[in-house]
Amino acid sequence: MAARRRRLMAEINVVPYIDVMLVLLVIFMVTAPLLQEGVSVSLPQAASRPLPPQAREPVVVTVDAKGRLYLNVADRPRAPVEPRALAARVAAVLRRVPETPVLVRGDRDARYEDVVRAMALLQAAGAARVGLVTRPPPAR
Repeated sequence: MAARRRRLMAEINVVPYIDVMLVLLVIFMVTAPLLQEGVSVSLPQAASRPLPPQAREPVVVTVDAKGRLYLNVADRPRAPVEPRALAARVAAVLRRVPETPVLVRGDRDARYEDVVRAMALLQAAGAARVGLVTRPPPAR
């Protein structure tokens, strides 16, 4: 009896990988818009130029109308942050990546004192430059 040699099949079934990739795509498409915004505030309107696109995600401190502070790089970005915790967290980010842009989003109904206090906290944390986030005025 002659021994028959079996020929090996060198094929890869990629259908399961495509299924997994499509599921991941749908998940990312659904969650991406949710990650864009943090706390809802009414930004003041001002005629200003948009910032150039940054390679790094900025640190954004939000001051709501009641003077509470929120931080986008916190464990819970939608929960208020104590001033000391905010300063410590921002200082840690800036020690790791000193070029990180730092922005303040102040509600238009927030007291000026609260916004300035947030900027002073950021300066104490090591932020050399702090930008203010505004909303463009409506087109006429």
